[in-house]
Amino acid sequence: MTSRPFVPADFVVPTELITPRFRLEPLGPEHNDADYAAWTTSIDHIRATPGFGGSWPPVDGMSLDANLGDLQRHADDFAQRRGFTYTVLEADSGDVIGCLYIYPSRKDENVTDVRSWVRADRADLDVVLYEAVSTWLATLWPFETVDYAARSTT
Repeated sequence: MTSRPFVPADFVVPTELITPRFRLEPLGPEHNDADYAAWTTSIDHIRATPGFGGSWPPVDGMSLDANLGDLQRHADDFAQRRGFTYTVLEADSGDVIGCLYIYPSRKDENVTDVRSWVRADRADLDVVLYEAVSTWLATLWPFETVDYAARSTT
């Protein structure tokens, strides 16, 4: 367990990032159906996304109820400032098209692990999301070292 807080007590955690193509908002139980539909239609794509290394999502998926429990855990982490998970919503439709995870590294308390995915049918947004989040983290967040698997622009 880390010996220091993930973010300083006086740090105001951002509750959104808005871009022309997508927006972020904290992930919670209210996103269950749409989140479940987003990742279950893109399991192979997400597992191949940089940073996931084929470890998530489970090849056989999980139940909608298990997904709800996962979303509640992420919401609790957000509320307790232990980690921050955001849903990625398409700007025009508001559809869930991905997810962003910001958590302390399990290997080094001085490193912040960041991972993100987008649905297979929105793969063109992967680099756009990566670049926007990288800038957002560098300008608004208090992290010194971020481990966020780079995306290829080719």
